[in-house]
Amino acid sequence: MLSRPAYLGVTNALALLRLLPTSDRDKHAEILALRHQVIILERQLNGEKVRFTPSDRAWLAALLHRLPRDTLRHLRLLVRPDTVPRWHRDLLARRHARLSRPRQAGRPPTVRSISRLVLRLARKNSTRGYRRIHGELLVPG
Repeated sequence: MLSRPAYLGVTNALALLRLLPTSDRDKHAEILALRHQVIILERQLNGEKVRFTPSDRAWLAALLHRLPRDTLRHLRLLVRPDTVPRWHRDLLARRHARLSRPRQAGRPPTVRSISRLVLRLARKNSTRGYRRIHGELLVPG
């Protein structure tokens, strides 16, 4: 049986060997992701299932989305490796939906020349109904 210091030395040496072929950017992203997961776990020490807030998901997705899937599979994450890219896709979809949302609610204002034309048609042809005026306006395109 190994003593505690010997066990820690062996496990740290093996962890160092695993980190040698990875780039510094990948190492930094992994460290930040692991630190953030520790913070999440410290908040939820009640023994319940770990629940990520939307900000936690966004933070982890931003940190880990550039890592290759093979690297994600070797990390000790609190979620499945395929969950992180899904969170990133959802984050981008929400951003795109927010940016493509119209700035003003409701119908855009009618062009002044068209409103004058409609009012002129309605005055000159008081017996014609809405449907006929609408049909006449569709003719010019």
